[in-house]
Amino acid sequence: MALLQISEPGGKPAKPAHRLAVGIDLGTTNSLVSASCGGKVEVLTDEQGRALLPSVVQYRAGQQPLVGSDAKQAAIEDPANTIISAKRLLGHSLDELKNSHQFRQYQFDDSRGDGSPAIMTAAGSKDPVEVSADILRRLGDIAEARLKGTLEGVVITVPAYFNDAQRQQTKDAAKLAGLEVLRLLNEPTAAAVAYGLDSQDQGNIIVFDLGGGTFDVSLLSLTKGVFEVLATGGDTNLGGDDFDQILVAHLASQAGLTAELSNQEHGELLRLANAARHSLSEQDRVEVSFRGQTLTVDAGEFAALSKDLVARTINTCRRVIRDAGLDKSEIDNIVMVGGATRMPVLRAAVAEFFGREPLTDIDPDKVVAIGAGIQADVLIGNKSPDSFLLLDVNPLSLGIETMGELVEKIIPRNTTIPVARAQEFTTFKDGQTAMSLHVVQGERELVKDCRSLARFELRDIPPMVAGAAKIRVTFQVDADGLLSVTAEELSTGKLAEIQVKPSYGLGSEDIEQMLKASQDHAEEDMKIRALVEAQVEARQLVDAIRAAEAQDGELLDQEERAALDKAVAELEQAIDSGDRNAIHEQSEALNRLSGQFAARRMDLHISRALRGERIEEVESSKE
Repeated sequence: MALLQISEPGGKPAKPAHRLAVGIDLGTTNSLVSASCGGKVEVLTDEQGRALLPSVVQYRAGQQPLVGSDAKQAAIEDPANTIISAKRLLGHSLDELKNSHQFRQYQFDDSRGDGSPAIMTAAGSKDPVEVSADILRRLGDIAEARLKGTLEGVVITVPAYFNDAQRQQTKDAAKLAGLEVLRLLNEPTAAAVAYGLDSQDQGNIIVFDLGGGTFDVSLLSLTKGVFEVLATGGDTNLGGDDFDQILVAHLASQAGLTAELSNQEHGELLRLANAARHSLSEQDRVEVSFRGQTLTVDAGEFAALSKDLVARTINTCRRVIRDAGLDKSEIDNIVMVGGATRMPVLRAAVAEFFGREPLTDIDPDKVVAIGAGIQADVLIGNKSPDSFLLLDVNPLSLGIETMGELVEKIIPRNTTIPVARAQEFTTFKDGQTAMSLHVVQGERELVKDCRSLARFELRDIPPMVAGAAKIRVTFQVDADGLLSVTAEELSTGKLAEIQVKPSYGLGSEDIEQMLKASQDHAEEDMKIRALVEAQVEARQLVDAIRAAEAQDGELLDQEERAALDKAVAELEQAIDSGDRNAIHEQSEALNRLSGQFAARRMDLHISRALRGERIEEVESSKE
């Protein structure tokens, strides 16, 4: 699109106005907003000069919600009306969360009827989209006040492992806040942008991102400004908050609190635990005061308490490297992202595993926001897009259910996005005029072991013999990781499509276990797939033989028909036995036995087609 040149008085062309776009790191614990200022991207501060906005919202009857530090203070006295870690609610159902210990201070609204995890507050029922919108609105206000203008767009970061529902709800929250989303950007990719442009690092880089509530590891290849994500992994239910919780339990034990903590006791101890964890990044021993008692925790105790959580992060690193087909010796740099990565116990574990010290040049709290701000400046047109190229990947395979409840993967995991892939399918039965399509996500071979995303139907398929119709199914994943699926019957152009926006996301444990399950069951799954494929092909053969007998059985004498029926029965018995080798043997035997019958049928149908035709016309039609 061309820009018009406007002349100032005196005939000099006016400089085009700098278009305002910002990057937003919408975090579980804290959120930030950044923008290009004076040629470099900086994190913007609020009226009190604070860069970090706590991702906390307090709702009060008849008043505007409090967002940020004031709300965080209110969480101690008013925990039921003060929502923290709303990001962890995104994409989940009420049933998944209502019994969660983490959200026990809230009263969930059972009256909505849509299964969303809305929380009852003094200002009414609030779902995670509304809470996130209030945080985003506050960040937008900070940006417009600092930049003295109206925002034209925002880039919002999300964990790389956010699924479709969580990404869509993030965009919905932005829309509710009145913000135009230019792009959702994976948090590890944003960090790579910040480090790649600042230090010009090349090679293989691990981005280790541990925030307040989510954990991501991405392995990126950086070459001459091109960022390509080779593999990703993570845990949407692991973060600094979890390290705080183990300290809460430790402090409660010291204080002699053996019964279940009240909401107020838990709130007080959580605040003390968070402060103690931060202090342990600088000190070897910390003392805290709780209701007249002096409680202590030292670095050694904290390391022992957090051993299992640290091990989870290292195991994820190991899995990501294996997925990329690399060895840890091939990793050139490790970038630490997120405030929780300040913990010495974590940095030491990462350094020990990789055999090198991680990069911490940029404030780990700000690095994601800075990367988002750089990308926002590019997308709004203030900076040349040629300065770098961004290539994300989809974290889990996307596919479709085929006969036998098998999964046909159309877009494998770790495929660079945006991407579109198509594959042709056909009908299973003669005269079939509709096809049901089941879209799934996951790494296993059977539908029951994967995640169901959506179902839709393609109708008005011309009736044909089985296998004659051609149905092209196209999967398209956009830059935000959102999926659309279309199915087209090629002879008529009949089309059906669906935008995959599942109501709820995966359970917190499911995400972490999906890849592990696929690896643990890889050999077993392949054997099951081979068996099911053999069974499907055998059933097709049985159906075809029976249909042929029903139509042209007069071509067989009694002895031939008896032999054919016996072979069909033996194949059916082999199918039920679950013995793949027996199925193949009986299928081949039936094919051999029915070969002469098939030849007779072909001759019969050709003769019927030519009956009454003049030979000259037949020869002419061939020319």
